[in-house]
Amino acid sequence: MDVNAAVAAAAAIAGLCTGVIAVLAFRWSEREQKRPTRTSLHTDAVLPPGVDTVLSVLRSSAVVLDESDSVVKASSAAYALGLVRGGKLAVEPMLHMARDTRRDGEIRQVELDLPRRGTGRGEALAVSARVAPLGSRLVLLLVEDLTEARRIEAVRRDFVANVSHELKTPVGALSLLSEAVMDASDDPEAVMRFAGRMQIEATRLTNLVQELIDLSRVQNDDPLEDSEPVRVDELVAEAIDRSRHTASTKQITMAAGGAADLSIWGNRGQLAAALGNLVENAVNYSPARTRVGISARRVSAPGGDLIEIAVTDQGIGISEKDRERIFERFYRVDPARSRATGGTGLGLAIVKHVAASHGGEVTVWSSEGQGSTFTLRLPEAGAARDRSTSTGPDRVDEDDDRPYDTDPNSEIPAPEVLP
Repeated sequence: MDVNAAVAAAAAIAGLCTGVIAVLAFRWSEREQKRPTRTSLHTDAVLPPGVDTVLSVLRSSAVVLDESDSVVKASSAAYALGLVRGGKLAVEPMLHMARDTRRDGEIRQVELDLPRRGTGRGEALAVSARVAPLGSRLVLLLVEDLTEARRIEAVRRDFVANVSHELKTPVGALSLLSEAVMDASDDPEAVMRFAGRMQIEATRLTNLVQELIDLSRVQNDDPLEDSEPVRVDELVAEAIDRSRHTASTKQITMAAGGAADLSIWGNRGQLAAALGNLVENAVNYSPARTRVGISARRVSAPGGDLIEIAVTDQGIGISEKDRERIFERFYRVDPARSRATGGTGLGLAIVKHVAASHGGEVTVWSSEGQGSTFTLRLPEAGAARDRSTSTGPDRVDEDDDRPYDTDPNSEIPAPEVLP
């Protein structure tokens, strides 16, 4: 009996130990199965096959979230936009969309304006966010940056609105003047007066249409296709001749200097239009009996020598706040004065595009009440760089960014430089 009891007790103890071990093993197995979030950071173990490769080639910013809203996968663009921070989605509206999609499986899309990171100017980042389920547990968020597209669309809308307004003004004036001519058919003096006004408005309309064509051409054409060495003195002479009548009417003296033996590589028509616009503006915005100067010089630059052509006037000058916008299309410093001079607001925009397409730039110096200097900097033609040094290069004063000619034997007086 004692032996049988001992055996039974031993068997009971062994069975109890086996049961305890089985229960512990079962609970450990359950605990391991309930740990998907700990392995969710490993993309290869969580994302469906091929998804990681697809996300890496998408142009949109991509973020994959698991059931606990932790980021499983995020593209570098998503980090750059500030969508992901500390392993979490940092944009609350997108996070709410992801949770709703995880709950009902529906695809959602919304456009949002997000604050830019690292800027204190309150600039908004326009994005389009689209959320879709990815498998049974994951949610895919695709975000596309619409900021540049919106900016271009705004520029296009403004351009269309400005063109419509600018065209409507002379067309409306012509319509009213034609009615006035009809009503004054018995008054020859009134007919002549109204006919003169009609000519002015027709000229303004023609100039506007022509400058729209010129602006479209310089934006779309490649100047290198029809490029050639262009002599600077010929461009200067053409620009002066273009404004000679207006300058003579206002008794404005136009002087040029320093342009001899300098050449620019580019499209002759576009370069002539750009310099002509600068000289025409200088004459139009200068008071009577003043001086407009055009000077040219060669300056050294890391990528090769540049030719600087500066147009200086003694006009009304440009305020600092207007200087930042004068190269915008249809922007006018003084709209009333621009209409009086027949300006369209496109001349400086054309100059800017011509300079940029030729690998150069246009800058402005101005002081209210003293005048302005617009400077074109363009690459010199290769043939001009090989010219003989016997004539002596134009001197460059490092302390003054305004051009002047130093040839004492120049037959044309150098333009006056305002202090």
